[in-house]
Amino acid sequence: MDARKYRQPGYKQSADERQTRRETPAASRAPGMVKKQAVSRCADCGTLLPAQADPFGQCPHCRSELHSCWQCACFDPARRFECTEPVPERILDKRGRNECAFFSLRVSVERDTTSGSARPEDARRAFKNLFKK
Repeated sequence: MDARKYRQPGYKQSADERQTRRETPAASRAPGMVKKQAVSRCADCGTLLPAQADPFGQCPHCRSELHSCWQCACFDPARRFECTEPVPERILDKRGRNECAFFSLRVSVERDTTSGSARPEDARRAFKNLFKK
């Protein structure tokens, strides 16, 4: 009879055996990975903000204030005073300009889908060619 009760890989393996299975080279997976980029977007309209956007300015598309709680990385509606930082008092207008010392413009990491090889025309052409006889 086999020493292992179940034959699934990973069940009751020693720590050394599990560690050797995890050590796959990350470079072998890199060609298929999508690149990522750090971007800032307007919280109201979603417009991509320039890299050197003036935090005391306005959104170039909808003219909403950038130095507001709504645009801040510390904004969290579930927290006390809707901020993750220890602010002394609540700021009532979250979309209006304020002078908060903890302000930092929200930056998110998004996939870079601007590769030149994947054009919408190629996908449409491939789909049409799929059903041709």
